[in-house]
Amino acid sequence: MTDVAALKKEKQDLIDKMLVMQKQFIEYEHENGVSGKDYWASSDGLLANYRQEYIDMANRVVDIAHELVGSSRN
Repeated sequence: MTDVAALKKEKQDLIDKMLVMQKQFIEYEHENGVSGKDYWASSDGLLANYRQEYIDMANRVVDIAHELVGSSRN
């Protein structure tokens, strides 16, 4: 697998995981409701690391996209 192919695969894998996380969040929200405090400061369950994990993946997707086209975020 070339570097480009590996980056494209990593990007798609991250996007797929993010979509699964979104679906899980929506299901959780519909079943339990989510307050702002839960979303921003929850320390247990689905929301414990949700925001940070999602942000990290989203940032990596952006970084990969820039790397693939030879641009930068700055």
